[in-house]
Amino acid sequence: MIRRVGESLGRVVLDGIGRAASRVQERRSLPVDLLESDDAYLAVFDAAGARAGDVDVRFDEDTLQVRVERLRADHDGYEMRFPGRGRRLRGSVTLPDRDVAADAAEATLTGTGALEVLIPKGDADGPVAAADPVAADEEAAAG
Repeated sequence: MIRRVGESLGRVVLDGIGRAASRVQERRSLPVDLLESDDAYLAVFDAAGARAGDVDVRFDEDTLQVRVERLRADHDGYEMRFPGRGRRLRGSVTLPDRDVAADAAEATLTGTGALEVLIPKGDADGPVAAADPVAADEEAAAG
């Protein structure tokens, strides 16, 4: 009986710690690198576990904004013990130059869990569609 109470208490404590860790991750901005070439910017966000449909990329004047709402996959035969990964993530980066072709931007999820947003230099505005990475990475590996 004491053992069962201890196990139950342990589960409650781990669940609470996991939920707190998840909330902290959701409140922090996604880490991002901003790279620049002569003709484009490349923003690279950490977005592990995201799929193309989970990602929303938008431009607001000179700022690239990213929202990720990822789902936790069910794993048959396993029970969630520590829900430590945030589900609703956000990040942004301010571009040093407002003269970009936002309509021509491309967002790609890589097989390594990064969201890469390529923004050509030029002139335009609008939303960006995210591509599914794994298919592109598999095609490149097969080719």
